[in-house]
Amino acid sequence: MARQSAGILLYRIKPELEVFLVHPGGPFFVKKDLGAWSIPKGEFDYTETAIDAAKREFEEETGNVIEGEFKMLQPITQKSGKVVQAWAVEGDIDAENIVSNTFEMIWPPNSGKMKTFPENDRGQWFTIDEAKLKINERQIPLLDELINLIK
Repeated sequence: MARQSAGILLYRIKPELEVFLVHPGGPFFVKKDLGAWSIPKGEFDYTETAIDAAKREFEEETGNVIEGEFKMLQPITQKSGKVVQAWAVEGDIDAENIVSNTFEMIWPPNSGKMKTFPENDRGQWFTIDEAKLKINERQIPLLDELINLIK
């Protein structure tokens, strides 16, 4: 069975449509920008529902609890084969002050030293055109569906 993730596509209309994306933390993404951003999301298993996992992951990756009318989007498949289930919800958070959970890894490689990194090092609001350049290309259909959903 394919690995699965669940996430939230947070949007606001201010005055034009904007979406909130996060940039992955850690040494592999420091110099990556275009195509590196993502909706806040993460893996889950049978112990929770996909929507509950999406809400949990949003809180873990931003430090914000999100409420509202969650609109299910069509699942997408990442290059890795992971299936991502996502929900769009209208809301607003302070992108400058997100707090992400962390992970540890040996860094630099082969040094034997464990270093802690944020799972996401920043968040930002983007117009749809900007977001299509920044987001992982496999997640672009989520943006397209959002546009059709709120028309």
